[in-house]
Amino acid sequence: MITKEMSIGEVLQIDRTTAPIMMEYGMHCMGCPFSQMESLEMGCAAHGKDVDELVRRLNEYLEKKAEG
Repeated sequence: MITKEMSIGEVLQIDRTTAPIMMEYGMHCMGCPFSQMESLEMGCAAHGKDVDELVRRLNEYLEKKAEG
């Protein structure tokens, strides 16, 4: 389960195919060293996006992917 406290890097380690969803929320810095430390909450705050919406979308995506 993805949480807003997780770093962008942690989410990518769980599943790299989540990158396009994060990019929709302005997080185009996937390769940036800060992405390993910056939480989803900090990234969304920096880009003026709703972190709760992003977390919901990421978890829904991963749930659907797991269901096959």
